[in-house]
Amino acid sequence: MDEMKLLFTDLDGTLLTDDKRITPGNYNALMTALEQGHKVVITTGRPLKSAKIQAQKLGLDGDGCYIIAFNGAIVYDCGAEQVIYELPLPLHALYAVVDECNRRGVFVQTYDDVDVVVEPRNAGEVVERYCALIDMDWHTVEDIRRNLPKAPAKALVIDFAGREKTSQIEQWIRDNLSDEAECFFSSKFYLEVVHKGMDKGQAVKAMCQRLGVDISDAVAVGDEANDVSMIAAAGVGVAMCNGIPAAKAAADYVTEKDNNHDGIVEIVEKFIL
Repeated sequence: MDEMKLLFTDLDGTLLTDDKRITPGNYNALMTALEQGHKVVITTGRPLKSAKIQAQKLGLDGDGCYIIAFNGAIVYDCGAEQVIYELPLPLHALYAVVDECNRRGVFVQTYDDVDVVVEPRNAGEVVERYCALIDMDWHTVEDIRRNLPKAPAKALVIDFAGREKTSQIEQWIRDNLSDEAECFFSSKFYLEVVHKGMDKGQAVKAMCQRLGVDISDAVAVGDEANDVSMIAAAGVGVAMCNGIPAAKAAADYVTEKDNNHDGIVEIVEKFIL
C-alpha cells in the first residue's frame, strides 16, 4: 500500500442518501478502503450517540473507523470503543444562548450523555421531529441552568420554517459571544453552537496529528456550511455536487455524482485507492 489515507466524510447529504441509506456502491468502496489499510472517519454535526448508531448500521464501527461528532467537539475511536477527545461548550455561553432564544421565542436544545435535552416550552413537535431523524430520545428539564449535569458538547437552534429567526440568533451570538462560542449552519434548519474555535476543520487537523498522518493524505468530503472548514483543511477537499455554493468554493474537487448516486465511490476511487 502507498501512504495510508484518512477519509473524513459527512453523513447527511454526503455519505447517506436523502432517505438516510447508504448505497451498495458507497458501502463496497468504503469496505475496500478499510481492507487496504486506510481509515474512515465519520465527521458529523450529529450527537455521538446518533453517530454511533449510524456507524453500526453502516458497518463503519470497527478497527480503522472513527467518529467526529458534534462538529468536532467529541472524537470517538470505534475500534477501542472510547472517546479520545472532548471539548464542550462553556456553560456561560450555553446559558446565554438559551436565554436569548427564550426571549425571542426561538427553539433551542442541548444534550446530556444520553438524550436531547429541552426546557418545557420546547417540548413538542420540533424536538420530536429532530429526534426521529437521528434515532435519539429526548427529555425535559425544568431549567437548563440548574438541571444539566455538565457542560454539553453543543447547543442547537432549530427552525423548520426557515432561517429568518435562526439567522438573527447567529448574528446575536457573533456580536455577543465571539470569545466563547462558534456558530454555523449544518442545514437550512439547524444552527450549531459550539466551543470557540471548534469546527470540523480543527478536528481533521487534530486527527491527522494523533494518527501520525500528514494532512496532505487527508481527504474530506461534505455538502453544507459546517463542512467548509474541513474541506478547506484537508489535503484534498471535496464538495458533493449537491452541496451549497460555499462548500464547492472551498473544494479542490466537486463530485460528478450526488449523494443518492454513489458520490463516495467516485471519491474513494479517485483519491483513496
